[in-house]
Amino acid sequence: MHWPLIKNLPAHTHFNFVRWAPVAAGLSALLVVASIAFFAMQGLNLGTDFKGGTLVEITTPGPAPLGQLRASLGQMGVKDAEVQGFGSPNSASLRFEPNPAVPPAVAITQIEAKLSAAFPGIKYNSVEVFGPKVSGELFSGGLEALAVAILLMLAYIWFRFQLQFGLGAVIALVHDIILTMGVLSAFHIEFSMPSIAALLTIIGYSMNEKVIAFDRLRENLRKFKRMPLAEIINLSENERLSRTLITGSTALLALSGMLFLGGPTVFPFVFAMVFGIFVGTYSSIYVALPVILLWGVNRDAGEAEPMKPTGARP
Repeated sequence: MHWPLIKNLPAHTHFNFVRWAPVAAGLSALLVVASIAFFAMQGLNLGTDFKGGTLVEITTPGPAPLGQLRASLGQMGVKDAEVQGFGSPNSASLRFEPNPAVPPAVAITQIEAKLSAAFPGIKYNSVEVFGPKVSGELFSGGLEALAVAILLMLAYIWFRFQLQFGLGAVIALVHDIILTMGVLSAFHIEFSMPSIAALLTIIGYSMNEKVIAFDRLRENLRKFKRMPLAEIINLSENERLSRTLITGSTALLALSGMLFLGGPTVFPFVFAMVFGIFVGTYSSIYVALPVILLWGVNRDAGEAEPMKPTGARP
């Protein structure tokens, strides 16, 4: 039994993707410049992971009321409060930014007193104060992880395809990362360690899209030796369009619940993921492939070999 909406998708499309490549290039350049401008003017809204803060681990008599704890810290005026459960259902960690006008020891004592009054029976297992030096090391380490991931992707695509394919993929990945971080900066969404994880996940999703696009393009390059490269790109993208729409929409459906119902703790991570799916799909068509179109390709790789069914004899 087929899903009715999938049956309504056209089996064959004839969109002229290459025709809009110059317009898309101008749009991408404008968005990249705007993202860099936001970095220069207001930077990122760094969370306590990268600015330093206080980490308090607690135990409650019953299951930890994470939402009530978060609301109580907000009413106390605590900045950037993060409340997460860990280990047993009765355990939770409170991470927040210290008040610069109050000594850390005094601020922690005041917060503990107010929490004890609001939640009788609460126990404080440990209290840690970490400064901006440690947080700065985390931030630089996260950026290094992004750079290493991009370089490894370049090596993989270069090895599997051709150099211009790898450069197209890397330029598209850098485009995706800059735009995602620009959106986070523009809307003042908190940037923390989960945001780094989201960016690494975006790199993986975006690279998967580009590998699929490159595979289809390489297959058609072997089939149609004399067809112009622009026409082959249009043919390849039309052939994989339905697959791209179904994959992207499935991922967005899975994330939409967490985006709207997951609460403030997971919102920055999920928002970055949702935006990354959109921009990663776009850049596969209008950033990576136009680089290949401008550079050209080696079309002497041999003829395409038809796939044999499983178990067929050679």
